[in-house]
Amino acid sequence: MKGLMSKTVQRITHSVEGFGRFSLFTANVFKWAARPPWRLYLLGEQMEHIGVMSVPIILLSSLAIGMIFSLQLGALLSMFRAEFLSGAAVAKSTTRELAPVITSLMLIARNGSAMTAEIGTMRATEQIDAIETMSVNPVQYLVVPRVAASILCFPVLTGICNIVSVVGSYLIAVVFSNVDEASYMDQLFKMVNPADIYSGLIKAAVMGFLVSVICCYYGYYARGGAKGVGTAATGAVVSSSVSILIADYVMSDLMLKLVYY
Repeated sequence: MKGLMSKTVQRITHSVEGFGRFSLFTANVFKWAARPPWRLYLLGEQMEHIGVMSVPIILLSSLAIGMIFSLQLGALLSMFRAEFLSGAAVAKSTTRELAPVITSLMLIARNGSAMTAEIGTMRATEQIDAIETMSVNPVQYLVVPRVAASILCFPVLTGICNIVSVVGSYLIAVVFSNVDEASYMDQLFKMVNPADIYSGLIKAAVMGFLVSVICCYYGYYARGGAKGVGTAATGAVVSSSVSILIADYVMSDLMLKLVYY
């Protein structure tokens, strides 16, 4: 019993210490983001890597989501002779919830783990220590460009996801299932309003911040060589995935109260 209590106390202490270290790391990111020099070329490189290079996977995943969702909704709505509502249902659910969440999960898999592995490898090979000896702050040089690029690119990729998922829904409903195009488009434009789109883009920006900060944090404090980098990458993917789902619920609740009512 004593040993169990001791382990429980150690785990709680370790969790509190980790949360405090993460809070200080996040505050450090804000501090150095506001200080010159602003290395715009690093921001451009990260925007290309996070944004431009991620477009193909976002196109593929969003097209598949739109087509599958429309196929399932069409089968359900056909029972009520309301197949023309499938486009509006897909667009509304995608813009509010699915697009930012799916985009963030895809980018965690593609870019989040890469951020952790890259920075963790630099920590393991003492490159971060070398940066510090040159009087360059590693948080400003390595972390800030990745965080800024994620905040800028996540909403853009979410917007692409919105458009492509609606195109996928249109293909299934109108082209392959012969739903009346006029009714489909009329309900789509009537039911989807700007607040739906804006709320999804805001969520994407917040999720981009969370994903980048969490992944950079795990890489920055990675220890134990190659094994430690692998463990850090796994922890970053799990933690950032859980965090965006929790953040999505909190933001959805707030937006439903503030925007829609």
